[in-house]
Amino acid sequence: MQKPEFWNLQHLRGNKVIILCAILFLSASNLKAQFRESLNLPDHDSKPYYFGIVLGYNTSHYNISLNPQYLEQDTVMTVNSQNSGRVHLGIMANLQLNERWDIRFYPLNLIFSQKNFIYTLKYPDPGETALTKTQKVESIVMSFPLQVRLKSDRIGNFRVYTLGGIKYDYDLASNAGSTNTGDMLKVKKGDFGVEAGIGFQFFFKYFILAPEIKVSNGITNVLVRDPSIKYSNVIDKMYSRMILFSLHFEGGGGSGN
Repeated sequence: MQKPEFWNLQHLRGNKVIILCAILFLSASNLKAQFRESLNLPDHDSKPYYFGIVLGYNTSHYNISLNPQYLEQDTVMTVNSQNSGRVHLGIMANLQLNERWDIRFYPLNLIFSQKNFIYTLKYPDPGETALTKTQKVESIVMSFPLQVRLKSDRIGNFRVYTLGGIKYDYDLASNAGSTNTGDMLKVKKGDFGVEAGIGFQFFFKYFILAPEIKVSNGITNVLVRDPSIKYSNVIDKMYSRMILFSLHFEGGGGSGN
């Protein structure tokens, strides 16, 4: 009589194990569904491409190399370029190659900037007494960056990424072609450069907010040197330098299906 009781006991235990496994499986499925429901824009990474709007603030200056012969003249003693801040805005297009890599392009990207030059003079200009001179060079740049972005795994509604790329800038406010600029520096219209930065994606219900910081360095000497202008004559080369703080509002794009 003990043998049937033993098998009955084993049978009851087996049923309990099956029921327990079923409960665990259903609980895990429910948790997974709840976790997926807690993700904002869960299908975003399956989109082949999407777009965004960019708003930001930038600081910029020129990295200046003085003319080797500037010490031989006795008019301008020193020259420095100071940082100045302005805003920028644009439209971004993002192509998702895979889970890790993206390519980004900006079909419209306007950067407003101002570079301040501070000159120290040995003698004041005629009719003046000050031994310092300040010049302001305004720029409205149409910038065309092409970037590669490396993304981390998505952790809930958060992700970090890094980027790097090249760019071409066209200065709409350049005075390079002007013949009557007085003693103002002349700056070329075109400039090539390189960029690198880091950003963070925060996934909300209807859009993604991505704050980003980026360093942008020009590699073209943008000075149009004019020996007849003393404020230009002392400079040999100058290269644009910029730090951009941007907010990307990312959203609509193509379906991955």
